[in-house]
Amino acid sequence: MFMTRIVSTLVAMVLLTGCVGRDAAAPARASSSPRPVVVQGAMDVEIRKLAGALENATEEKVQAWTFWRGTVDGYPVVVSKTLKGMSNAAAATAIAAERYHPLAIINQGTAGGHEPGLHVFDIVLGTDAVNLGSFKTGTRARGQGSNFVDWMPLDLMRSEGSAGQDPDARSMRRFHGDEGLLAAARSVRGSYRKGRVVEGVIGSSEIWNSEIDRIVLFHEQFGTIAEEMETASAAQIAGLFQIPFLGIRVVSNNITNGGTYDGKTGEACQDYVYDVVKAYVGEKLKR
Repeated sequence: MFMTRIVSTLVAMVLLTGCVGRDAAAPARASSSPRPVVVQGAMDVEIRKLAGALENATEEKVQAWTFWRGTVDGYPVVVSKTLKGMSNAAAATAIAAERYHPLAIINQGTAGGHEPGLHVFDIVLGTDAVNLGSFKTGTRARGQGSNFVDWMPLDLMRSEGSAGQDPDARSMRRFHGDEGLLAAARSVRGSYRKGRVVEGVIGSSEIWNSEIDRIVLFHEQFGTIAEEMETASAAQIAGLFQIPFLGIRVVSNNITNGGTYDGKTGEACQDYVYDVVKAYVGEKLKR
C-alpha cells in the first residue's frame, strides 16, 4: 500500500509537470487583458502587409505556422499565416483558438469569381461559406464515366453514422458570417476605391475549378460568387470554438468573364481588411 501511494504521487507529479510545460509554451494571458482579433491569410502575398502594419509586432512559430502578435490602435491583433488548403487552415484556426483565445477571426485573401458581374479587385464579404469539396458521387459502373451533376452535397457534421448512407446529411452546410464583423466591414465600404464591395457566399475546396459548367452549377445551386481554398474550413473550426468569424475575399481572377489574375489584389484586400479591423476594435473599445 505504501509503495502504491508513492507511485501514485510520482505519476501525479509528472502529469502536473507536463501540464505546466504545455501551458508555458503558449502566451500567457491575464484575465483582464482584451482578447485579440485574429486575421488569417494563406500566403505571404495575403498577409505580409497586414503583419507589417501591426504596432510592436513579434513573430511566433508553431511548427509550420507563423503568427505575428501586435496591436492596431492599441488593441491586440494576431496575423496568422495559415498556409494553403483546407487542412492547413483548419489546423491554424485550432492553434489560434487554443493559443490566443481570440475575440474574433477574419479569414481573408484572394479568390476566383463565380459570376460574370464580379470583376478583378471586387471584394466579397462572406455572408456564408460552404465546402465545395464535400460530395457523394452518383453510382456508375465501370466504363460509365463521371458526371458531377449527379453529385450530392454531404454535411459531415450532421450525421454520427455514415454520411453517405444518411439522407439527412445530403445538404450543403452553410457557415454564417458574424453580424458584428459584417457590420464593421459594411461601415468601411466607402474607403475602398479599387472595386466594389459586395456580399455573398464564398465556396472553398482543395480543387481548382476551371470548368465553366461546374462553376455555374455551384453558383446556381449553392449561391457561390467566389471560390478559394480556406474560408469554409476556418469557419467550421471557429464555429466549433464559438468564435465570431467572417470571410473576406478579393477577386484576383474570374474565368466566367475573362478577368485575368492580378497579384496586386492581395495587397488591396489587406488594406481593406485593416480598415475593417480598426472599425471592429473601435466599436469594442467604446463599450
